[in-house]
Amino acid sequence: MNIGRLIRTTAATGAVALGLVAVSACASSDAADGKENGKLKVVASFYPMEYLAERIGGDHVSVSTLTKPGVEPHDLELKPRQTAELGEAGLILYLKGIQPAVDKAIGQSEAKHKIDAATLTKLETHQGTDHGHDHGTEEHGTEGHSEEDHDHASEAGGDPHIWLDPVKYAEVAKGVNSALAKADPDNSAAYQKNTDALVGELNTLDAAYRQGLKSTTTKTFITTHTSFGYLAERYGLDQEGISGVNPESEPSPARIKELQALAAKEKVTTVFFETLASDRTAKTLADDTGLKTDVLDPLEGITDKSKGDDYVAVMESNLTALKKALGAK
Repeated sequence: MNIGRLIRTTAATGAVALGLVAVSACASSDAADGKENGKLKVVASFYPMEYLAERIGGDHVSVSTLTKPGVEPHDLELKPRQTAELGEAGLILYLKGIQPAVDKAIGQSEAKHKIDAATLTKLETHQGTDHGHDHGTEEHGTEGHSEEDHDHASEAGGDPHIWLDPVKYAEVAKGVNSALAKADPDNSAAYQKNTDALVGELNTLDAAYRQGLKSTTTKTFITTHTSFGYLAERYGLDQEGISGVNPESEPSPARIKELQALAAKEKVTTVFFETLASDRTAKTLADDTGLKTDVLDPLEGITDKSKGDDYVAVMESNLTALKKALGAK
């Protein structure tokens, strides 16, 4: 027997084993810290939260979303793997009041860092936007907010569609930056830089909306989904829903008559529908009233049908549609 070769082989085998143990230990440490390959694991509830996480986190985060493209977020039911994924996250980013199943799962999750975007800006109430989801008095588990700070998020009927107002979305972005910095302080400078860039783009978008909608023939628009309350209020418009918050529910004959009268009085030209729901209701009303139809995207998800490949692009398309429908001068 070659004793020298045996010793070298044994030593090499031991070194490999130690290496595997070290790699395994690093992987376990990563998982315990909510990281994957050195990147913070961020789980976002649906597209508007996913977009913020990706833009602000940049190369330092690994982002996954619970709501896949083309899925209507309000109706989402989580699979066991998705529920487990919440427990492995370094940060969970969600918006309470949009997805009941997600709210429940996150409330039961033991993840250290959770941020409810509804606590990062002031929720308001808008006509026809009561989703019937009571924020309740439970803890949100968010960073740096007292129960007093949470009061606005627990108001019954608070409209959760804050991302459709670029100004409010910028406020949320700043809060997400703080949450990322707390969960991953080593990369806080990068998060701040990315936030500044995003907020700059949102400010530019806000300016475009203000200028584009400053002078129009009418201020009223009709939509199948009453999710544009913040946008309407920000830019001096009036949102009129066909039949409430359900974009596919059929309006009553009385409601159709009301909308016909409204369209004539306010010089409404267009009935808007969204990309993730049927356009049948919008087209039925348009046929009955002699109006046109067009897409006004509530940006709950990006699909092949979306008029843009990200938040800013779709919001710009929405502005173009609104200017045309409202008779911008």
